[in-house]
Amino acid sequence: MDLSTRYLGLALRNPLVASASPLSNTVDGVRRLADSGVGAVVLYSLFEEQLRQEAAANAALADAGTESFAESLSYFPAAAAASPGPRRYLSLLERAAAAVDVPVIASLNGVTTGGWTDYASALEQAGAAAIELNIYNLPGDPLFPAREVEQRHVEILTTVKAVVSVPVAVKLSPYFSSPGEMALRLDRAGADGLVLFNRFLQPDIDPETLTVTARFGLSSAAEGRLPRAWIALLAGRVRASLAATTGVETAADVAKYLLAGADVVMTASALLRHSPAYAGVLLDELSDWMTRKGFGTVAECRGMLSVPAGTDQAAYERAGYVTALAAANAGAPLL
Repeated sequence: MDLSTRYLGLALRNPLVASASPLSNTVDGVRRLADSGVGAVVLYSLFEEQLRQEAAANAALADAGTESFAESLSYFPAAAAASPGPRRYLSLLERAAAAVDVPVIASLNGVTTGGWTDYASALEQAGAAAIELNIYNLPGDPLFPAREVEQRHVEILTTVKAVVSVPVAVKLSPYFSSPGEMALRLDRAGADGLVLFNRFLQPDIDPETLTVTARFGLSSAAEGRLPRAWIALLAGRVRASLAATTGVETAADVAKYLLAGADVVMTASALLRHSPAYAGVLLDELSDWMTRKGFGTVAECRGMLSVPAGTDQAAYERAGYVTALAAANAGAPLL
């Protein structure tokens, strides 16, 4: 059984990728993920705001000569070298890349233009096989124009692409008015990969304590339907690799994404629930499924159920909705 695939131009031994999570906070964690069989590992995200806060706290230690990872400072352009905050992340990246035989992808969430470019350059020099741009941008101002939100994504991508030579992927939100058009714009702007979709923090309200609560929750299998729909629509229509993320719990979920047209399938929640070793279970069951269906390679099943080329995509989606609605109503009593 040949599970090999390509993502961002990188050769992977299989399409299962460990996405950014606390599991990749340490070299040992990255090694455990690689040993479990995944095709690549995405490090936890590097947030510019956190680095600036750390920089202020660590400045005194740096002045005292207690640098723990002094070798990492040599990676920085002049503008970033003044901030010691990222040295821990860079050291982790360097050591993790040297410790495993699968690609280690850095995840970057910047704020300022200089933050995106300086840190991206540093990540490349520290050994990142690729960089995933985790553009966590929820415009809270209701007067902020939607087109400017879209343009910001394109500008971040092109700015980063101009300063690095490693592949660059963009982790997309599903909340654009036209996610397909946004994907095509990023593809034309040079994105090597598109990751569908980002899961944003969704605060809630506690009516007993009268407070706003904010905590991350693990994804459920039902959440995979939206990214699968868009991957099926985009497969074969963009040059960029397509990565699926969210809603992966079983090997069946991995198979669904591949049939839709994903080049790789990323998961964090399943590995957090069951341990990194669960990746081996997913891969074994994926191989069993491929054998039962007569597929010898991932390429043979990839995109089999994507939207056919030349299809009127809007009509295709609406026809599917109407058919499903008619089936649901067939046995329902009339009100």
